Amino acid sequence: MSVRERVLSQLDGRAPVLSCSDLTELRELLSSPAGPAPVSPTVLPLNEARGLVKWGELVVDRAGHQVTWRGEVLPLTPTERELLTLLIGPPLAVWSYERLCVSALGGADTAALQSAVRRLRRRLRGLPGGPQVHTVRGVGYRLDPPPRLNDH
Repeated sequence: MSVRERVLSQLDGRAPVLSCSDLTELRELLSSPAGPAPVSPTVLPLNEARGLVKWGELVVDRAGHQVTWRGEVLPLTPTERELLTLLIGPPLAVWSYERLCVSALGGADTAALQSAVRRLRRRLRGLPGGPQVHTVRGVGYRLDPPPRLNDH
């Protein structure tokens, strides 16, 4: 369970939650003259609401705590699974080192993140046409968009 999920479950609707991607965004929100924007409820697509995140034929079932590739279960650790979920989840974007450390590793340092990414890359290497974790030097990590069905 990610830090965000733990906080949300502990608050259980008792208080609004403001989610920021990093400290810079938080500082901008807090220092703006109007203050933070009002919190509006987020409506998730049905798959996300059920805890499913997809990248082509790769499916992460957050509720079931498993990852499948073409229907076969991939043996990933909870850290690897969370890291992959963040990288493939919408929107596909470059995730900063800091953001991944907080979201996937509960605040661990970048050395732990690099180790987790190395293990994840090793596990993904054997998936023909599967996701590849790319380093964006000085920024973080990203994945390419999944192949379209007619690209096989």
